[in-house]
Amino acid sequence: MNMKVETLPKYRLAYVRQVGPYGPGNIQAMETLKKWAEQSHLLTESAIILGIPQDNPETTLPENCRYDACIVISNEYQMDHSICESELSGGKYVIRKVKHSAEDIQKAWTDIFLDLQNSGYHIDHKPILERYTGDMISSDYCEICVPVKLQQSGAIPHSCSSGKMML
Repeated sequence: MNMKVETLPKYRLAYVRQVGPYGPGNIQAMETLKKWAEQSHLLTESAIILGIPQDNPETTLPENCRYDACIVISNEYQMDHSICESELSGGKYVIRKVKHSAEDIQKAWTDIFLDLQNSGYHIDHKPILERYTGDMISSDYCEICVPVKLQQSGAIPHSCSSGKMML
């Protein structure tokens, strides 16, 4: 299993939302966020950027799918009205670092869900994240972060295939 388990803290977020089919619009939202973050002097080596698909395209019409491109901000940061604000509740996540290409991400999705089936964890009911930290912001890598809970003793492992489409 090429994954790690990490407890993410509660984060305050500044974000740009894209509504519509997942794909090129997500990239545009991320570029808009990065431009704002750079102008706001937030795009530093310690920055944490998140891509958060809010809807499952298996159950939500493509034109209604929401994707949030986010950057973690401090509690002291004074927001302006040019960008939205939200919060990530945090919690336990299984994390895998992957090359940010369609082929590598698809393989990582398959591997993560296969590994989860035998790990003692099952998916929690929170959005799956793409996380970019440090040099990953400017390189071709990201971390896929899947929210998890420990399976209860005697529970049947939860099938993870439905979460696969949340990317």
